[in-house]
Amino acid sequence: MSMKRRDVLGRLGAMALGLALLPLKVWAARPDKAFSEETLEAAFGDMFAGAKPIPSSKIEIKAPDIAENGAVVPIKITTTLPGAESVSIVAAKNPFPLTAMFALTPSSGAMVATRIKMGKTSKVYAIVKAGDKFYSASKQVKVTIGGCGG
Repeated sequence: MSMKRRDVLGRLGAMALGLALLPLKVWAARPDKAFSEETLEAAFGDMFAGAKPIPSSKIEIKAPDIAENGAVVPIKITTTLPGAESVSIVAAKNPFPLTAMFALTPSSGAMVATRIKMGKTSKVYAIVKAGDKFYSASKQVKVTIGGCGG
C-alpha cells in the first residue's frame, strides 16, 4: 500500500498541531495565584485550600546542606506514599515561596528533580498530594550567595 505525498503531509500536519496544543493542557491547571503569593502562609492557603500538610517520613528531600550559589540549588524529591499525585517545592524565605509544582502519573514514578533559586538560607518544603491529603517534609538549606537578587 503506497501513501500519497499529500496524505503523509496531512498526517504530519495533524500530529504537529496536536503536539502544539499539548502544552496548553498542561498549563491549564497552573495555580498562578499560589506562584505569585509573597508569604509561605498565603501560598499554602492557595495550594491546599486551608488543609494542613501532614509531616511524613515517606518523603525524602535531597538538597545540599550548603548551597554555594543560590541561583542553582539542585533538589530531588522522592516519595513512597501510595497514590502520589503531585509534588510541590516551596522555599520558605524566597520572595515568592512556591518554586515548582509537578503533576505525577502512575507511570512517571514518584520522583522529581530540578534546580531552584533561593534568595537566602531557609527551609525547603516538599509537599506531596496523595489521595485527598497533603504530606510534607522539610530540609534547611544554607545559601552563601543569594540567587533571588542577593
